[in-house]
Amino acid sequence: MTRQAISSYKQELLDTARTLRQQIRAGEFTSTTSGLASGLMQGNIVILTADWAQDFLHFCQLNPVSCPLIAMSRPGEPLLPELGKDIDIRSDVPEYNLFVDGELTQTRTDIADLWNDQMVTFVLGCSFSFEEALQRAGLAIRNIDLGRNVSMYDSSLATTPSSRFHGNTVVTMRPFSPADAIRAIQVTTRLPKAHGAPVHIGRPDLIGIDDLATPQYGDSVPVHDDEIPVFWACGVTPQVAIRNAKPPICITHVPGKMLVTDKLNDELAIL
Repeated sequence: MTRQAISSYKQELLDTARTLRQQIRAGEFTSTTSGLASGLMQGNIVILTADWAQDFLHFCQLNPVSCPLIAMSRPGEPLLPELGKDIDIRSDVPEYNLFVDGELTQTRTDIADLWNDQMVTFVLGCSFSFEEALQRAGLAIRNIDLGRNVSMYDSSLATTPSSRFHGNTVVTMRPFSPADAIRAIQVTTRLPKAHGAPVHIGRPDLIGIDDLATPQYGDSVPVHDDEIPVFWACGVTPQVAIRNAKPPICITHVPGKMLVTDKLNDELAIL
């Protein structure tokens, strides 16, 4: 591909992402972003007040597989120019969860009225970013093929606690044949900022999951008899830690409804 063709391809991706964000900002799109803006990085969102931000930053540093930090804003700054020149975190996520004292109290499509000069935004890498890489490698992604959100489960895999944030890891699951599972490991290992390699393969009961048909978040997908479930760490993990830490206020994305950025997935890859 020539340099001109690469530039044209990237511009096409950026136009797609910006159109999608405009639809989200206008309240016209509130669905899962899995499979959308393919080729561009998507991000999990955590917004805390400045007096809680340092502790959460430490939690991310201690748990880089579950919480791969992509960006962190200054207090009170709603824009994220390093991820996209027109991104406004107050309106550009399809749906937000509002936690008060660790309890989920509300889901909303805009947080402008909650914003203040103490808010700090964290953007964490997302497995939706590696789905495009898996597809380029010729692997089928069941949830995308079925038009569903990815399956997400509370696991028994403990995170490393910071002073206040703690809890077990949330995992995503995608089924593959054994041969394709090996290829999926190879592909995702080079994307550590999108959670990297799987954290578990095979028997879900070994990581505290009783029933694949009933995920705690997202949608269920069938696992065929000749397939094995493959589990990756998930950016919903902080929402478990938030419930345990009980900050006075915290805002996150609704699982599966991510921030779509202007950064190419390949920019985050280990070559």
